[in-house]
Amino acid sequence: MKKLYLLSLFLFFGCSEPPQKIVTRPNVLFILVDDLGWKDLSCYGSSFYETPNIDRLADMGFRFLQAYSAHPVCSPTRAAIMTGKHPTRLNITDWIPGQNPQNRKLLGPTDLHALPLQETTLAEALQQQGYKTFFAGKWHLGDEGFFPEDQGFEINKGGHHKGSPPGGYYSPYKNPKLVDGPEGEHLTDRLTDESLRFISQNQDNPFLLYLSYYTVHTPIQAHLNHLPKFQAKKKTLKDTLAIKINDLGGYTVQNQYNADYATMVYAMDKNVGRLIDQLEALELLNNTLIIFTSDNGGLTTLEKEHRTAPTSVLPLRAGKGWVYEGGIRVPLIIKTPHNKIAKVIELPAVSMDFYPTILEYGNISIQPDQHLDGISLKPLLEGKTDKTHSIMVWDFPHYHGSGWTPGRALRKGPWKVVYFFEEDRYELYQIEQDPEEKIDLARQEGAKLNELKKLLNVWVQEMGAQSPSINKI
Repeated sequence: MKKLYLLSLFLFFGCSEPPQKIVTRPNVLFILVDDLGWKDLSCYGSSFYETPNIDRLADMGFRFLQAYSAHPVCSPTRAAIMTGKHPTRLNITDWIPGQNPQNRKLLGPTDLHALPLQETTLAEALQQQGYKTFFAGKWHLGDEGFFPEDQGFEINKGGHHKGSPPGGYYSPYKNPKLVDGPEGEHLTDRLTDESLRFISQNQDNPFLLYLSYYTVHTPIQAHLNHLPKFQAKKKTLKDTLAIKINDLGGYTVQNQYNADYATMVYAMDKNVGRLIDQLEALELLNNTLIIFTSDNGGLTTLEKEHRTAPTSVLPLRAGKGWVYEGGIRVPLIIKTPHNKIAKVIELPAVSMDFYPTILEYGNISIQPDQHLDGISLKPLLEGKTDKTHSIMVWDFPHYHGSGWTPGRALRKGPWKVVYFFEEDRYELYQIEQDPEEKIDLARQEGAKLNELKKLLNVWVQEMGAQSPSINKI
């Protein structure tokens, strides 16, 4: 009888399906630094600024050398990250509300001043799958009714319509979405404090922590704890004052010289270190997808000669506001869950890619009808493909305080065409051989220029891209 009972148990369990493995969805930590330049990190070649913690993050994952923002200014790129759509498709083609001068040769087109609520944001997509969603820092995608809490974030600490911190970097912040801290509290530290609190309170749930630092955007205001360190280091520089050159109406800084700015980068890095340490202490780091990037190129170029930009991204040309490489190429570091290797990626990636990448790492079905212009980078990071984007376009048909005049650019493989509306003029560069964009090949490579012009015109038609109009006044 006993043998028959044991045989019955064996047959019951042997024929049953094995228990399903419980898949724990990874946490997502998305760190967006405002105006951080391609050359502003130690691991990207800066010798003046110091970023040991971000360098440590790069040693945990993938560092992209040809990552791009969707746009050379902030709001369009932020909209692209949130939706996976090109800024032109969203009709957000300038920072909100934009400059829109009335005394120039052209008038910029009318675009939206808020991210439409009908868009399914990254936060909403993850929230629908049980993720806790948290936003801290700069939003700049609309005013009341269009804030982070209206777009899928359960908690919003500091996100409102302003593009720079209205009270500067020390409390009182004058921020309607952030209670002032004690005297002497620093904004970058405070946003990290709020983020650390969220992690502690949600360590048993999958979460999206979207930390959008206001730093290193103007006002350039030193973190006083670190100022003596970089004032001393500045004295060791060969050039302690800014060296500027004039380039098509903009004055571009050629050297990293600003000690105040260096403290802002360093303080941001220290806070990234605090986040990594917290995740590690709570045993969450291994199961967290971390994406670190910038919303546009560094602030290197300004229109007026008497004003001096705070940083340099040399050897890249120009900076924020320009569709030259200095305005659109950005640092990008991705630490994937359970990754054990560090690798440099030399293939292009762009802001729209983060949405589908996060979904795929979260074991969530991708939504190609939503993130129309992004591709998941997961196959690339897992070594399953060696291809990303064949064509990328940057559309900025507005004037900007960097000296930029309305224009567009398209990159296909190593080739890039730049178009300026005022002069109806094209430039052509071979980016892989000439990342500095010094050698205009438009005359020598007529066939290639015509090929890229046609591709750009097709893209304009397909996207319904707006162009500036002649100012008749």
